[in-house]
Amino acid sequence: GSSLLTGPEGLMAKERENLKRLKCLRRYRQRYGVEALLHRQLKERRMLATDGAAQQAHTTRSSQRCLAFVDDVRCSNQSLPMTRHCLTHICQDTNQTLFKLCQGSEEVPCNKPVPVSLSEEPCCPLHLRLPPQMYVPEQALAVPEELDAAPTELYLSAAELQPTESLPLEFSD
Repeated sequence: GSSLLTGPEGLMAKERENLKRLKCLRRYRQRYGVEALLHRQLKERRMLATDGAAQQAHTTRSSQRCLAFVDDVRCSNQSLPMTRHCLTHICQDTNQTLFKLCQGSEEVPCNKPVPVSLSEEPCCPLHLRLPPQMYVPEQALAVPEELDAAPTELYLSAAELQPTESLPLEFSD
């Protein structure tokens, strides 16, 4: 409010009531005194608890390795988030539904994990079948022989193209 609204001598009864309501609404959700102190302490405790939990979860997640074994040697790759296997061995997890093995082709079988998409048979980029070509190049049109032998009298000479009169550079109305 401005300094004009602070003094009761310049306000009517309705304006004073509206000003009182406005001041009440401004501090409606604010905490004061002991309540404000307790609320600030609670926020600080929550921040410390969530920062510590997030940091601890991050360190445990980053240290998790893939559970797959290749030739009796454990895989050293990092596991995918929320899983126990890396991208190479994710299909060994029987509960997952996001990846399938690429079927490959008859000549070259493939066992790479591929994310399941809207297609029935997901394929890796090597075995992806391209759609048929939509653009068909047009055949060159044959020019009739009559147009090749056009008479030369239809064309103007360089002398005929030159203007016969000189026009002024500035035009007036």
